[in-house]
Amino acid sequence: MSQEGLSYAAAGVDIEAYEKALERVKPLIAATHGKEVVAGVGPFAGLYALPGGGHLAASADGVGTKIKVAIAAGRHRGIGVDIVNHCVNDIACIGARPLFFLDYFATGKLDPDVFAQLVEGMSQACRETGCALLGGETAEMPGVYALGDYDLAGFIVGLVDAGAHRDAIQAGDVLVGLRSNGLHTNGYSLARKVFEGVPLNETLSRELLAPHTSYLDDLRRIRWKGAAHITGGGVPGNLPRCLPEGLAASLETGAWEVPPIFERIRARGRVSDDEMWGTFNMGLGMILVVDPKDVPPGEMVVGEVVAQRGPDRVMIH
Repeated sequence: MSQEGLSYAAAGVDIEAYEKALERVKPLIAATHGKEVVAGVGPFAGLYALPGGGHLAASADGVGTKIKVAIAAGRHRGIGVDIVNHCVNDIACIGARPLFFLDYFATGKLDPDVFAQLVEGMSQACRETGCALLGGETAEMPGVYALGDYDLAGFIVGLVDAGAHRDAIQAGDVLVGLRSNGLHTNGYSLARKVFEGVPLNETLSRELLAPHTSYLDDLRRIRWKGAAHITGGGVPGNLPRCLPEGLAASLETGAWEVPPIFERIRARGRVSDDEMWGTFNMGLGMILVVDPKDVPPGEMVVGEVVAQRGPDRVMIH
């Protein structure tokens, strides 16, 4: 193995380039928005005002190259769970309850068994979150996808009830961490590069294919002011998305136990700490901003909201 540490960009995913491309097209997107659009690109979900009050929340996402691990292991049901739970978490960050979900499945040649496993997983996750699997699209695209390969994307719509209100975030609020069970659905291009040539045994397969956790019940149980779904970009890339300008987050890494899979990736790939934090969730699938008096007993406090005193929005200690 090379002595030089691996990175997400070297594995083929350049988040900085994506962010620059997104900034370039944001004016084009904004030009389509009327007064009904309350939130567009930037938050975890878009918000569309309804005439009678309340808002529709919508989001779309994919599962990334975790699919390649599922293909190698011959286990696809969990990928269906992943895509639903990822989308549910995104709209839950703005207080929406899921209404319905649609999927887009594309492949070089349809394998009925693989397709059935994916739909079983999506159906299970939709039932567990009270969300209707309303429909979708199945596309056979020989020449675009190699035989055996496929991709899966999800689209979700939820409702934020009229009159819903959350208190303003302020310095002194605490950060409550909700544990992840592994990579969820982000960072797999780097993880696959790290484990290239390593046999996909049962232990590694189980760790890499652990399903994306749904935090919907937690967000209904806890009184929170802001929520950040820790996906692509890790904690530094996602936590600031729920913080007002002028505020930052201070995290204490000793407050939670990082799952062993992340240390295996860091050590084997010689991945730097900055790269790990900017790519993976590092054991926190969701971070909530909570008034100290509203923290339920036993919840995991991982940091606090502070006044921003420099360029960094997230300080990790």
